[in-house]
Amino acid sequence: MKQVRPKKNLGQHFLTDLSIARRIADTVDACPDLPVLEVGPGMGVMTQYLVEKPRPFKVVEIDRESVAYLNEHFPKLRENILGEDFLRMDLREVFGGQQFVLTGNYPYDISSQIFFKMLDNRDLIPCCTGMIQHEVAVRMASQPGNKQYGILSVLIQAWYNVEYLFTVEPTVFNPPPKVMSAVIRMTRNDVQQLGCDEQLFKRVVKTVFNQRRKMLRVSLRQIFDAQHPASEGFFQNDIMTRRPEQLSIPQFVELTNMVGEELAKG
Repeated sequence: MKQVRPKKNLGQHFLTDLSIARRIADTVDACPDLPVLEVGPGMGVMTQYLVEKPRPFKVVEIDRESVAYLNEHFPKLRENILGEDFLRMDLREVFGGQQFVLTGNYPYDISSQIFFKMLDNRDLIPCCTGMIQHEVAVRMASQPGNKQYGILSVLIQAWYNVEYLFTVEPTVFNPPPKVMSAVIRMTRNDVQQLGCDEQLFKRVVKTVFNQRRKMLRVSLRQIFDAQHPASEGFFQNDIMTRRPEQLSIPQFVELTNMVGEELAKG
């Protein structure tokens, strides 16, 4: 069968460097004994190394041409090639409710959506590795006080420890992307409960970072309305003079509880 044609609408950039493919595949070894699910294997440049690991392994691929290629070139994997859209899958059905490692050379245009799905299924995914756009990887791993620290940093680091592993040049892809790439690993931390309303936490984080240059006392006003007003005393708290990139995750939890209490008064 001929090579699979990279499709722009699927954000496909096929990795061509085998040594890098092996390095990425080996990132799952930090989470031994668990099954592995690879997202978007394409022509199987990483798959060829993952399939040799002594653990259950499946791939999910939305591109029919790639699925046909994988079926032809990886006959031992044939029963474990899922021709589905990862974002629409019920992840509890993949390995019968068992925890697994998520990995892949993720399509850059939906990588954030993939990681938000990971967060929604964090009880199933104690470890996630793979390659993404360099800029996104930097944001995910950034700490408070850094200008790259933002929504993705806070929401992911609330539940996972993030490691930036290494950078990948555009020249090792077909076609070469217009950006640098990076390989990351995320491992579940010990947090089981945030200590605040999780939905409100997400809302607070997104609200303040959408106006990241403003003090919290300005950006947080969007959360309140005529039915749920905030007292002027609320905005006099010391934390309100800070900007979102200055807050640690425990401080975001504290802020969420303050907002929640104020909303309850209204």
